[in-house]
Formats: sequence, structure tokens, C-alpha cells
Amino acid sequence: QVQLVESGGGLVQAGGSLRLSCAASGRTFSTYTMGWFRQAPGKEREFVAAISWNGGRSDYADSVKGRFTISRDNAKNTVYLQMNSLKPEDTAVYSCAADHYTYYLTPIAYDYWGQGTQVTVSS
Repeated sequence: QVQLVESGGGLVQAGGSLRLSCAASGRTFSTYTMGWFRQAPGKEREFVAAISWNGGRSDYADSVKGRFTISRDNAKNTVYLQMNSLKPEDTAVYSCAADHYTYYLTPIAYDYWGQGTQVTVSS
């Protein structure tokens, strides 16, 4: 069982930056693929970024490549999402998720989810 708690969301102007954090409970954090997803009002949840258990592999949605960076610190049981050059279309609730033993980019594959943190980018 893993519990995930996101933090770091907020209101930022276009072009600005935010860093999201996701703190995980449990002693097996290092065995999980971690992902970030987002959902804007009236839209389906979409993949943002994922990172493998040891940080050796990461993937990004085309819409955020070159602007967002996912990282993890297994000693701190935390995964991060550094978001730069933010755009109004990045506005959404961002959630982190944990996927045990596999590496997929689709929400259905993830076993545990945080409650989400709101990111709002003003133009």
C-alpha cells in the first residue's frame, strides 16, 4: 500500500515556473514507476510524465517536452515535476501515481493515486 500526497501547485503567470512534489509513504517506493497526470475541466485525464523505479528512464507527453522535467529521490520517497515556461493550457489538477513493477504511460496501469494539486496559469 502506498499513499501519495502532492504539493507545490498554485497560481502563476504564463512563462513562469512551478515545482510539484509528491511524497510517498511506505518502504517500497523505489520499486514503483511514478507518473504525473493532469486533468483540466471538461477534459479527460492525460499523461504528463513518468519515471522508472531507478530514474533511468523517463517519458514525457509531447505537449510538455522541453519544458517539464520529472525526477525522483528514492531516499526521500519523493518524485518531482519541474515545470518551466508554463502556458495557460497547462492549467489543470496535477496528480501523481504509482505503478508497481511495470512501466506504462496510461492512467489505467497505475495502482495508487494522490489527491491532486491545482495548477493555474494566467495569461
